[in-house]
Amino acid sequence: MSEATVDVADLRHHGGAEGDATAATDAPLREDIRLLGRVLGEVIGEQSGEDVLALVESTRVEAFRVRRSEVDRAELAARLGDLDVRSTNHVIRAFSHFSLLANLAEDIHHQRRRRIHRREGSPPQKGSLAATLGLLDAARLDPDVVARELAGALVCPVVTAHPTEVRRRTVFRVQRQVTELIRRRDRSAPGEVEEAEWSAELHRAVLTLWQTALLRLSRLRLADEIDEALRYYELSLFEVVPAINAELRRALRERWPHAGLLPRPMLLPGSWIGGDRDGNPFVTADAVRRASTRQAETALAHHLGELLALHDELSMSDRLITPTPELAHLAEASRDDSPFRADESYRRALHGIHARLAATAQRVLGFVPGRPPHHELEPYDGPDELLADLATVDTSLRRHGADALADDRLARLRDAVEVFGFHLCGLDMRQNSAVHEEVLGELLAWAGVCPDYAALDEDDRVALLVGELRMRRPLVRHGAELSELARGELDLLEAAAEQVRELGPRAIPNYVISMCESVSDVLEVAVLLKEVGLLDPDGEDGPTCPVGISPLFETIADLQRAAQTMSAVLGEPLYRTLVANRGDVQEVMLGYSDSNKDGGYLAANWALYRAELALVEVARTEGIRLRLFHGRGGTVGRGGGPSYDAIRAQPPGAVAGALRITEQGEVIAAKYADPDLARRNLEAVVAATLESTLLDVEGLGEDAEPAYALLDDLAARAQQAYRALVHETPGFVDWFRAATPIGELAELNIGSRPPSRKAGDSIADLRAIPWVFSWSQSRIMLPGWYGTGTALESWVDGDDAKLARLQELHRRWPFLRTMLSNMGMVLAKTDLGLAARYAELVPDEELRHRVFDQITAEHERSCRMLLAVTGDDRLLADNPSLARSIRNRFPYLEPLHHLQVEMLRRRRGGDDDELVRRNIQLTINGIATALRNSG
Repeated sequence: MSEATVDVADLRHHGGAEGDATAATDAPLREDIRLLGRVLGEVIGEQSGEDVLALVESTRVEAFRVRRSEVDRAELAARLGDLDVRSTNHVIRAFSHFSLLANLAEDIHHQRRRRIHRREGSPPQKGSLAATLGLLDAARLDPDVVARELAGALVCPVVTAHPTEVRRRTVFRVQRQVTELIRRRDRSAPGEVEEAEWSAELHRAVLTLWQTALLRLSRLRLADEIDEALRYYELSLFEVVPAINAELRRALRERWPHAGLLPRPMLLPGSWIGGDRDGNPFVTADAVRRASTRQAETALAHHLGELLALHDELSMSDRLITPTPELAHLAEASRDDSPFRADESYRRALHGIHARLAATAQRVLGFVPGRPPHHELEPYDGPDELLADLATVDTSLRRHGADALADDRLARLRDAVEVFGFHLCGLDMRQNSAVHEEVLGELLAWAGVCPDYAALDEDDRVALLVGELRMRRPLVRHGAELSELARGELDLLEAAAEQVRELGPRAIPNYVISMCESVSDVLEVAVLLKEVGLLDPDGEDGPTCPVGISPLFETIADLQRAAQTMSAVLGEPLYRTLVANRGDVQEVMLGYSDSNKDGGYLAANWALYRAELALVEVARTEGIRLRLFHGRGGTVGRGGGPSYDAIRAQPPGAVAGALRITEQGEVIAAKYADPDLARRNLEAVVAATLESTLLDVEGLGEDAEPAYALLDDLAARAQQAYRALVHETPGFVDWFRAATPIGELAELNIGSRPPSRKAGDSIADLRAIPWVFSWSQSRIMLPGWYGTGTALESWVDGDDAKLARLQELHRRWPFLRTMLSNMGMVLAKTDLGLAARYAELVPDEELRHRVFDQITAEHERSCRMLLAVTGDDRLLADNPSLARSIRNRFPYLEPLHHLQVEMLRRRRGGDDDELVRRNIQLTINGIATALRNSG
């Protein structure tokens, strides 16, 4: 996610700036920080006493002295270590709340700057649709090329429920109150806001925040995660997604009117919440039904509400205008016989449309959200029928000169129905290939087809599976006695099939196979889909299935074999026919998290790039359209970073008009909490997709293969260095578990998913999210840089010509530039002085120094070599706003880290005081909030 600039302020009195953000453009930010800090200080003094406020303020002063090297860090650590557990709690809460309020001020200031930018008529900013359209205009593209490349265009942000959002919904709501108050003052004329009343309202909001628990009492349930994700539709997505689609379609058709561009919306949201059962036992058949039903309820409630609003707005009388015969027919079919609306054909027509949609809701949900209709009419079979009725209303309005009305709420509703249908968003399914193998083996044995499927080699498996896919009969009868695993998987797939029948094929668009390694891994899923009636082996043109099968390649080894695997999969005639019947589109998902955990930052990023290049070639050879699904997380170690730059850094042909991308944890709130944020972030993804598809953004030309060979070499060196530490150093797992709060993270109630895929003590068993989260908490950030310094230094080996070659590629190549820029951000956030405090928690002194010395040496190499390649004299030279933010905000992290280490020491030493445990969790929360990304 993006970072913003923050200045610092005294918690109560002077609020003096401690940083160098003195530009006039940042003055409003400094004022907001000063104001929020002052109000928070007043609340702390009132609620907890002057002694607590004095402790907090003196801690702040000392933290800044540490940052200015005026006092030794150990002095502050010793001072905080002497605090009793109650005083510790006050300090942790104070600094956590300040970080939270500072983040609000940053976000508000960014939006303020963008408004000023637009108002002053400045050139469009990079990443906006306007800027991208300007680039396309300058390129003078061939309409036929544009039409070919944008056929089947799709941008799909897929919301996932991975547990890295530490804020409670209650806290989020208070943050919105504070945000709206500051925005109201910003947008009001001088004297328009009653200052005393406004200040009292702000004080009440901060008081509420101080008296609201930051921690949940219990772990989020899956149902809670479903509801959490759906609230972003009301907050921003219902407004922004249809608007971007409409604007994009209009702009492209103005430029290329005869190309037939975007017959369907390009930007479509998706979700994994309730369908992703890889390692999550809470995703069951009931979870699929709940997720799909709640999504449908959200969409239908929105459409029904808009129809009622239209009914009230379109009050024109037949005595004054003449509606079309088609509109008059809708009015007559509505059964609205109220004498008060006898001459109001639009209201009568909309009355009928609302009644039909209400009947649809009754059929799908079992109830009608909002106001029930006065009459019962036949439900719609699908959203296309509703769109047809709305088109009738639109045509009639335009026929008697009411274009302005047709272009307002009605147009927005038509766009919304086109995007969200009755299902809201596609719910993907995901499961591990090992589970498919086990379940299918049981079904085949039960049916007497094969007693030991697991014992078959790959060729025999494929032959057996192809044979099954040619048969219509299922393997097991309904009610067959199966293991709990097999019955659960079948029940879940049957629930998915129900949703497809009820809500249409867009409801369950894809089935993702984790750890996919072979043709049989793909065909096993096809057989399971056939078993529940989703795959029809006897379609008119061969096998058909509304659900696409998406192999997921996660480890570095799997990524290296991805093209070979997909070539073999597509070489199977039956499966190739299935792909042809889905429009010759094959989706492949790429895993950023496990590849990084497997081989480190540079090796994982290059393995992904190489895999994409090879997959593009397979798609070209097979004559299909490749659609890549990027499983990115919030942090750089899991593929995070600015989306616009990340998409533009993809290899040639890898975007091809379509991509899907996961949005996880705290990133969701950061991007979609309000319409301004959502529009900026979604525009950036769409803009980058257009540029990567229609322009040559790689820019390497004939130098591509030598550049690729160079990165092959660097990646191998980086992977070797990373694995030498993480996978080959004796005792490393013990060091990691002692020097980070990985064990304590499991106690934090921030998600329904277990922290490990299975019971075990190895790095491989641990999920990538807690792995990255733990390194962030201890300020080592190892997944975002380790191994790169060794790779660069050993390759250059003092040769100025080699260094010059890297510098040249850094200037020319978006991939290398983006990768190193993101690494620079992580290195700037790394603090090995604080990390050394965490290392002290490792009881084995020899192990403590052996591991930490390697980390320290590699960090120095990575910083030195990064600056050598970029030519900069300091980290973040290319991102001055983030540099200021880190410099100014991080002193507030200092006390939280010291207190976390102290609380960990006490807890692990046997102190079972509940407040010690709670203090640890509060520091995790506060550090994650201040760092602005966690997993």
